Parts: sequence; structure tokens; C-alpha cells
Amino acid sequence: MLNYFLKGEKGTRLRFMGMLLSAILVLLSVFTLTQKGLNFGLDFTGGYLTEFTTSQSVELKELQSFIAKNHNGEFELTAQGNSHFQLREAPSASTTSTTANSPDWQSAVTQNDDINAQVLSSAYIGSQVGDELFDQGCLAMFAAMIAVMIYLAVRFEWRLAVGSVVALVHDLILVLGLFSLLQIEFNLTVLASLLAIIGYSLNDSIIVGDRVRELLRVQSNNVLSPATIINNAIKSTLTRTLITSGTTLATVASVWLLAGAPLQGFAIALFTGIVVGTFSSICIAATLPELLGLSAKNYEVKVDAHTQTLLDMP
Repeated sequence: MLNYFLKGEKGTRLRFMGMLLSAILVLLSVFTLTQKGLNFGLDFTGGYLTEFTTSQSVELKELQSFIAKNHNGEFELTAQGNSHFQLREAPSASTTSTTANSPDWQSAVTQNDDINAQVLSSAYIGSQVGDELFDQGCLAMFAAMIAVMIYLAVRFEWRLAVGSVVALVHDLILVLGLFSLLQIEFNLTVLASLLAIIGYSLNDSIIVGDRVRELLRVQSNNVLSPATIINNAIKSTLTRTLITSGTTLATVASVWLLAGAPLQGFAIALFTGIVVGTFSSICIAATLPELLGLSAKNYEVKVDAHTQTLLDMP
């Protein structure tokens, strides 16, 4: 079915429509990021992290409602098991000590007979540590991008390399735009998922780019147009791409649904990155080089005048 839509002018038109859609989504993502920003988690902003257990299984929603009645500010409660919980809370502007922001809730959960909680640890994470983690994470992402650009410059003709880099940037911006739009917490696990998206998106673009390059090399007589060659390259790699993406998405979806709240941000980012990465490898990584003038002539072997004379000799 998909191969039918990738034939001839239909395939070319779909690729260009997809590229236009990608450009619109990137602009919307950038606008959302500038207006709403990212909802940085405790890893970056600093705050209090309290870990405690209960003597019996307690529903997360019930425990959250109970703590809310005895808590003065905002907090985030996550379950690490049936009776193991973590509570994260941002520091108040007037608090400089390393004790919890609202100790009343701790007294309430430890003295309640139905909950009978026991506090295991309570730690304060300073904002300076969060700033350092953010800077190091951004530096790691920047280093990964530089390494990718060097690799692509060596491996591909510059038009295919530019297409892969633009597709990679597109994927990251869309994931960040989604997190900004929905105000999903952006923490260290999400930052790690962005590094994973870089690797996955690059792999997908290289598969398509390699096939395009192979078909261009065998079309030195220019019988087929670049658009037809690119469509044929996408058709020949589509099944492999969809199977790889499908199996990876199934694994990530399992993490999303079953691993609990601490890994939800990681799973959402990776799931989105895989979907947009598969899309961009077709609509950007393979289409942008065509707009930049990619053709079979770029892979013709150039022969100097002396060598040509020797070849023409009987």
C-alpha cells in the first residue's frame, strides 16, 4: 500500500507535502518554546526529595489527596512500588535550610494509622547543582551533534549530509516543542532520551541516504530523474525502516505504560523521537538533497585530460 503512494509523482508530491508539514511544525515548536519554555524538573531547578515507605499498600491518588491537605505548596508524588514513594517539592523563596519545605505533611503521613509511613531519606538539591547538570547535559548534546556532523561530512556528499543534519535538528526541536506545549517535566532522563534520539534519527537517515547514494552511482547515464531515484531508494528501505521503528516503539510503549511515572518523560520523548525520526528520514533527509540539486552527476568519476587520452588510445 505504501509503495503504491511512493510511485512516480505521487511519491514526490507526498514527500514535499511532508517537508512543508515539518517546516510548519518546527515553526510552531519554536514559537511554543519561546512563549512557554520548558518545565524543568527538580534535577535542574533544585528542591527537596523525600523518600518514604508505608506499612501497607496505599493507592497513589489517595495518598496524594491526603498529603495535599497537609502541604502548603506544590509537590510531585511518584510510586516506586506498592508501598514505596518519592515526594519532590520545589524550595520556597524564604527557605534556605536543608529541611523539607512543608514538614507538616511528614508528620501527617507518619502519624496516620492507615498509612503509618516511615521516612527513609530527605535531601535538598541546590539549584547550583541543577545548573551544572543542565550545562553538562547541553555540552554532551553539543558534542554529539559535532561528532555527527563530522561523520556525515566524511561519509556522504554534502547535500545528503545537510539533509541528515537538518532532519536531526528537526527531530529534537519537535520533541522539545511537545514538552513545552504539554508542560511535561523536563529532567535528566528526558535529556538522556534526546541523546538516544540523536543516534536513532541518524541511523534512520543513513539507511535512506546510503540507498540513495547507491542508486545514484549506478545511474551514471542519467536515465532516471533524481526524484524517481529517491522514491525507489525509499521504497527499497521502507519495510526495514517500519519494522525497526515498530519493534522499537513497542518496547518504548511498554516502558511508558508499565515502568511508572519516573520513566514516563523518558518514554514520551523517545516515542515521539522515533515517530518524527522515521518521518523526517523520508520527508527531509531524502527530500532536501533533491532541492539542493542532488543528481547522478555528483557521483560521476572525474577523469583528467591525460587519463582520458590514455583511455582513448587504441
